[in-house]
Amino acid sequence: MLCLTVPSDEQWAVAAVRSLPALLVDHAHCEMKAATNALSLVGRYPETAGNVLARALADIAAEEVLHFQQVLALLDARGLVLGAPPVDTYAASLRHAAAGLPPHRGASLVDRLLVAALIEARSCERFKLLTAALDQADTELCDFYAGLLASEARHYRTFVDLACEVGRGEPAMDEPTVLSRLARLATMEAKIVSTLAHAHGGDRATIHG
Repeated sequence: MLCLTVPSDEQWAVAAVRSLPALLVDHAHCEMKAATNALSLVGRYPETAGNVLARALADIAAEEVLHFQQVLALLDARGLVLGAPPVDTYAASLRHAAAGLPPHRGASLVDRLLVAALIEARSCERFKLLTAALDQADTELCDFYAGLLASEARHYRTFVDLACEVGRGEPAMDEPTVLSRLARLATMEAKIVSTLAHAHGGDRATIHG
C-alpha cells in the first residue's frame, strides 16, 4: 500500500481489536502528535518554499486536530481517559533511521517530510485492517476508521509532494533523489515494523507498534 514494502502481520488487527480501549488512547495521542509535528515544521522552516509549505502543513494540522477531537469524543462516549502518551517506539525508530541516510544539503526537512509520509502510509494500512476486523465487532468504529482512509492517503501524498517541492530548491536534490530517499526509508520502515511485531507478540494495542 502506497510506498510500504511490507504489510502488517495478520495478528496485529486481531490483537488491536482485543484491546480497543488502549488502541483508542494510542490513536488519540497519534493524532495530537501529528498535528504538533506539522505545526512545528512550519515554525522551524517558515520561509521554505514561500508559503506553500506553511499552508499545506497548516491544513494537515487542522485536519489532525479534527481527528484528535473525534477520537476524544469516542473516548468520552466509552468512559475512557486520554492519560499520558504511550511510548512511540515506531516513530522514534523511523526518525533515527532517517538520521542515518547520507547527508545532503536540504535533507533535514526533506527527510522529516518523508518520515511523516511513511507514518501516514502505515496509518492508512492499519486503518484499512481495522475496518475489516471491526466489521462485525464494532460498527461505530468500523465506520470511523473507514472514513479516515482517504485523509491518511491524502496526507501521505501531500508530504511526498512537499518533500519534492523542497528538494527542487536545493542543488542536486531533484525529485528522483527525493524518491530514492523515500524508498530507502521505506525499506528501513519495513524492518522496524517487523522487529516490533516480533518483540510485542500479542500485545499490539497501538496504531503503529
